[in-house]
This record gives sequence, C-alpha cells and structure tokens, in this order.
Amino acid sequence: MIYDELWPGGPRFTRREGAFKVGTDSVLLAHFTDGSRARLACDLGCGGGVLPVLLCLRHPELTFHGVELNGEAVAVARENATLNGIEKAFQLFHQDLRETALEAGAYDLVVANPPYFRAGSGRPAADPKMAAARDEQNATLSDICNVAARLLRWGGRMTMVQRPQRLSEVFCAMNKRGIEPKRLRLVLPRAGAAPNLILVEGRRGGGPGLSIDVPLVLYGEGGGESEEVRRLYHRGKGC
Repeated sequence: MIYDELWPGGPRFTRREGAFKVGTDSVLLAHFTDGSRARLACDLGCGGGVLPVLLCLRHPELTFHGVELNGEAVAVARENATLNGIEKAFQLFHQDLRETALEAGAYDLVVANPPYFRAGSGRPAADPKMAAARDEQNATLSDICNVAARLLRWGGRMTMVQRPQRLSEVFCAMNKRGIEPKRLRLVLPRAGAAPNLILVEGRRGGGPGLSIDVPLVLYGEGGGESEEVRRLYHRGKGC
C-alpha cells in the first residue's frame, strides 16, 4: 500500500491509481473551516475522507459523519480514517446524499467539496470515477445546499469550495434554503491574478452581512509557495 503524507509526521492518505488523491482544494477548505465550536459535523460527498481527517485531527472533540455514493471511495475513506487514528470519530454512510436519513437539525457543521461543473458541461473525463467527481452527475449545488439546510441546527454553519464562476449560484442556492452567506475568501494563484477558487461559509438562519477575508495567494513572485501555504503544509522554519 502506498501513502501520501501531507508533511513529515502529518496526516497520511491512501493512494489509489490517480483516484481519490488529496487535492489542494480540500486542504484549503479544511484550513478555511472553523470547527472549534462544532461537535457534530457532516461531509456531503466525502470521497476519500480528506476533510474529516484534517478537521478531526485539528479538533479532537469533533465527531464526523460522511455521506458518499461511490463504494470504492467509502473503502478509501475507511482506510484513511484508520490510518490517521480517527476511526472512532468518523462514521461513514454509503448512500446517495439526496436520500440520506441522517437526523435533521442535528449538525453544527456541514462541509462540501462538490463537483465544479454542471452535468454535461465541458469535456467529460474518460474515467467514470473522475467524471463523477468533476461534474454534477449525482448531486447539484442546489441538492447539496438543500440537504445541508435540513441537517444543520439553527445557527449551524456550512462551508464549501467552488469555482469563482459559480459564486452567484452558490450564494443563491444557500440563501434560497435559509443559509445566509457570511464569509468569503478568494484563492489566487499569485498576487494580482484572477481567483481560481472560492471558499464560502454560510450560517443557517443567519442575518444579512458578508465578511470578505484577505485573499489566499498560493504562489509568490518567484514561483515558489507563498508563506501562508508553507505554514499550512508545515514547511519551513517554525512550522
């Protein structure tokens, strides 16, 4: 078995022939998500379980439920949970998130790293596993926000990573279901460039008012990782 390690002595994840890799987007979303006030959380479409692993390791008091339709991904998520010692805190549900019977109003936090593209848009991926992760074959933004709204307690929070081209859709889908967008952070490949990712936090039943964080810049002028990214991955002096 081959593993990827985020940093020396840090979280490790099973590697499976290009599938269920640890993506930068999941690492950034875990970094953006404040789980300090949460006790019960849910990852909608949890894939290989990267978000629950990262957040449970940062917040040992957190219990995570993961909903995933792909059986191979569920197996990988279980391996990753055991590999990182969080198997008692992470319960997996092999099911369609649109049909989940998880308890309504029970969750403090819902996270999602959903497909970035609408079904049928752009060039389809040849690998069916990658295609399902790439576009909305199994659940749309509206579906995810609908389920999140049902699961969240009043005042509970939802965080999501998406493409900036879909920002208005994210806000509309959240707001329509009573999740008020409260915080936005743009991810830039380098200073002065257009964003290539957005990180959004919404609150169930929240009042109007959006806070915009300082952008997260991935690479510096010389092409190397920015200081924030180096700190995030525990690289360099003092990490």
